[in-house]
Amino acid sequence: MRRIAIGDIMTRNFTSIHPTASLHECSKKIVKNKINTLPLVHEKKLVGILNSRDILWAITKKPNLDLKKVRAIDIAIKKVAVIKPSADIYQAIAKMRTLNFRTLPVLSKGEIIGVVTLKDILKIEPELYPQVGELAEIKEEERKIKDTNADWPLEGFCGNCGAFSDLLKVNDILLCYDCREELF
Repeated sequence: MRRIAIGDIMTRNFTSIHPTASLHECSKKIVKNKINTLPLVHEKKLVGILNSRDILWAITKKPNLDLKKVRAIDIAIKKVAVIKPSADIYQAIAKMRTLNFRTLPVLSKGEIIGVVTLKDILKIEPELYPQVGELAEIKEEERKIKDTNADWPLEGFCGNCGAFSDLLKVNDILLCYDCREELF
């Protein structure tokens, strides 16, 4: 078992936004960058984290909500689990499992320097897929239970190749981008 530090695999050029940004700005950034999690950063300090699901939740709870008037910090998660760059990928997986998260901001000396996701870890250590797969399955089942009206999850296991990835619904089957491209 080799030790791989989070600082070696984290995404350094991550997308973030100021806490006073509107939900409309956040939504545009999430879509443009094809991400699900958006750290809220003020002067290099992490002040919260916003997920695409948080925005959907706000819209669902208040259908007449003006996304241009609501600030990101108003609905963001403020108690955020973080990890140090010196931690290894096994510590990150353990933390993700315990807290049921897929993304962890990486902090050094109180400042955010990157983010690490399950995808980052699996790119480096694909043999960890069974450990991570359990987390993804739990998350997917939890999502199905909470939101039976959802058309499809944003991430999960491809119905064709079984890879953990962003998914698209094609003929009632959830497929990763690669399998969708092969079919069409």
